[in-house]
Amino acid sequence: MGSRSRARRVAAALGFAGLLCAVLGVIMIVMVPSIIKQQVLKNVRIDPSSLSFNMWKEIPVPFYLSVYFFDVVNPNEILQGQKPQVRERGPYVYREFRHKSNITFNDNDTVSFLEYRSFQFQPDKSRGLESDSIVMPNILVLSAAMMMENGPMSLKLIMTLAFSTLGERAFMNRTVSEIMWGYEDPLIHIVNKYFPNMFPFKGKFGLFAELNNSDSGLFTVFTGVKNFSRIHLVDKWNGVSKVNFWHSDQCNMINGTSGQIWAPFMTPESSLEFYSPEACRSMKLIYKEQGVFEGIPTFRFVAPNTLFANGSVYPPNEGFCPCRESGIQNVSTCRFNAPLFLSHPHFYNADPVLAEAVSGLHPNPEEHSLFLDVHPVTGIPMNCSVKLQLSLYIKSVKGIGQTGKIEPVILPLMWFGESGAMEGETLQTFYTQLVLMPKVLRYAQYVLLALGCVLLLIPIVYQIRSQEKCYLFWSSSKKGSKDKEAIQAYSESLMTSAPKGTVLQEARL
Repeated sequence: MGSRSRARRVAAALGFAGLLCAVLGVIMIVMVPSIIKQQVLKNVRIDPSSLSFNMWKEIPVPFYLSVYFFDVVNPNEILQGQKPQVRERGPYVYREFRHKSNITFNDNDTVSFLEYRSFQFQPDKSRGLESDSIVMPNILVLSAAMMMENGPMSLKLIMTLAFSTLGERAFMNRTVSEIMWGYEDPLIHIVNKYFPNMFPFKGKFGLFAELNNSDSGLFTVFTGVKNFSRIHLVDKWNGVSKVNFWHSDQCNMINGTSGQIWAPFMTPESSLEFYSPEACRSMKLIYKEQGVFEGIPTFRFVAPNTLFANGSVYPPNEGFCPCRESGIQNVSTCRFNAPLFLSHPHFYNADPVLAEAVSGLHPNPEEHSLFLDVHPVTGIPMNCSVKLQLSLYIKSVKGIGQTGKIEPVILPLMWFGESGAMEGETLQTFYTQLVLMPKVLRYAQYVLLALGCVLLLIPIVYQIRSQEKCYLFWSSSKKGSKDKEAIQAYSESLMTSAPKGTVLQEARL
C-alpha cells in the first residue's frame, strides 16, 4: 500500500512539472518573438547603450580599397584618330580606416557626425607597387579643352600656347601614387590665377587626394530612439535635405541611409537605399537572393539594371542628363565640370558600344558586379563589394593642338572596389548575441512544450493502469466467490439427491 502511495505522489509531481513546462513553452512561443524584436530594436538604434553603437562609431570591419588602372597602350595612335587600346593594371590594394568624430545628438531624434577616412597601401595584397608608372589621359588638359570647346578661337590658341610652354600633353605618364594622392602641376597654378573658378582645388591634383585623411561631409541621421520608423535614414547632408547637382527634384533627393546600416526586419520586398557623396546622388540596390555568411543568414542586394541607365531607357534618370549611351552617368556637374562618367567596371551592364569602342575591355558579372550581403533581422552588412568605374570623355577640340585627331570616345581611367567582411571577435559576438541566442530560445520553447506534454502523460497513464489493476482484482474476486457458491450448491444437491446409505458410506470412505 505504501509503494502504491509513493508512485501516486511521483506521478502527480511529474504531471505538475509537465504542466509548468507546457505553460512555459506556450508563453515562450507567444512572447519570444516580441522579446527578440525588442532586443533587436534596442541594439541597432544609434544610442551609446546599444550593442551596435561602438561598431557604428568605430567600424571594426577591415575595409579594403582595390584599385585597377587602365594603362593606355597606344597614346600616339589615339592622337591620330585610332581606336584606344588599354591594359588593366592592378589591383593596388589599400587598407581603409574609418572613424566618426564630432558626434552630436540633437533634440529631434537625430545625430550629426563627420566620418574620416584614411588609406594605407598593402603591398602583400597588391599586384604591383605605388611606384609603378601608368599611361593615362591628362585629365586637366583634356577637361580644360572640353570646357573651351565653344570658346573663342583666340582663347583656344592662347591655351594651346600655354600647354606647349608648360610641356602639357594629352596623355601623361605618372606613378600610381601620384595618380591616387596627387601631383604638382604648373597648369593648376596658371588656371587658378587666370580662371579662378575653373578648378575647385588649389594644390596637388589626384583622383583620391580629397578622400585621404578627410571627411565625407556632415551627415545628420535619425537614431531610431524615439521614432523607430525612420531609423538610420539621412535627415540632412552638409545641412541640406537635397542637393542641387541635377536637373530634377527626384534626382536631387537625399534618400536612404548613409550606407553603413539599414532598418532591421527586412523582407525580400525590401531595398537598400543610401546617399553616396562620391557619386553625388542617392542609389538603390534590390534584393536578389538569400544566403549564409559564416553561419549567419543574409539577404544579397545588387544593383538594378536601371542604376546608370539613361533617361530614354529609364525616364526617372532623365534628371541626371545630359546623357550619352545607357549604362554610364555623367557626373561632370559635381566634378568641376570635367567630362567624367560613372559606371560599372568595364562598362558591365551598359550599352555594348561603349566596351566595343575600346580594346582590352571584358565585362562580366562575376568580376564587375556589386553586392551587399545584409543580415535581414538587424539590417547590418556582413559582407560587401562595391565596384565602380571612372571614365573620361575625350575628343579632338578644334583650335587646341594637344587634342590632335582624337575620335570621340568614353575612355576608362580606372575602376575600384571597396570590400569588407565581418570577422574575428566582432563576428563571434554578433553571431552569439543576435543569431545563436534567438535560435536557442526558439528551440527551447518547443522543447519545453514537448517535454511538458510527455510529463503530463505520466499521471494519466498511471491513473489508467491503476484503474485496470483494480478492475482485474475485482473481476478475479468476483469469479472466485461464484466458484465457491457453485461448489457449495453442487455439494448440497448431492446431499439431497443421493441415498442416505451411500452418502454415509462415502463419508466413511
